[in-house]
Amino acid sequence: METKLNGNQVVEIGNIKVGSGNPLVFIAGPCTVESNEKTLEIEKEIKNAGAQIFRGGSFKMRTSPYSFQGLGYEALDILKEIQMPSISEITSIEQIPYFEKCVDIIQVGARNMHNYELLKALGKTNKPILLKRGFDATIEEWLYAAEYIIMGGNKNVILCERGIRTFTNETRFTLDLGAVTYVKKVSKLPVIVDPSHAAGKANMVKPLALAAIAAGADGLILEVDIDPYNAVSDGDQAILPSELKEIIDKSNEIRKIL
Repeated sequence: METKLNGNQVVEIGNIKVGSGNPLVFIAGPCTVESNEKTLEIEKEIKNAGAQIFRGGSFKMRTSPYSFQGLGYEALDILKEIQMPSISEITSIEQIPYFEKCVDIIQVGARNMHNYELLKALGKTNKPILLKRGFDATIEEWLYAAEYIIMGGNKNVILCERGIRTFTNETRFTLDLGAVTYVKKVSKLPVIVDPSHAAGKANMVKPLALAAIAAGADGLILEVDIDPYNAVSDGDQAILPSELKEIIDKSNEIRKIL
């Protein structure tokens, strides 16, 4: 594997530093932004639990065209008004200027990891990029995708392992913690883990999250909702704010041990 990956060892989002032994970073929030009122309520809850960054979907890439596709630019306007740093998933080059105005981190989802024209365009931005591994991507392909962004001039890339597709149906995806430890050795880039999408079930998120920290992850991105049973998207894998606090507390304990 002849990757260069001359990105930043530490990615800064305001006063938050991700990677290279800095305190763990916890990104939390709903799968998708549903309303201004609910967003503000979730923001308060996850901040009290110890999360530093708010996640909320705006444009949702869904397998079924009949599923909820997100509020789009309306969601970005809501994220722009919250007090915490925020992250949302981008789906096209045309959306970049609006994302630059409204969020602090731009997320490239698993389905767009191979969208090289989008990656090149994001290389010209000054926003940190969270690059999720495609669910059918090798580690080499994932790292080369990061290089597309870095070669454009944007060295602020955070890698995110979120599970890969295997032959099992018991979980939504198979969380590849071996990839976390490997990438931490061959790359200087920060690596965080998304146990929510890997599990697909809320009761499996905690053990996977803690295992990710033990494997050396620099942080977690978790789906959290105050009313997951009535969420418009991915409610089955969303945990409650009280569960988020427990994960954060135990993750910090594991980090101290390591």
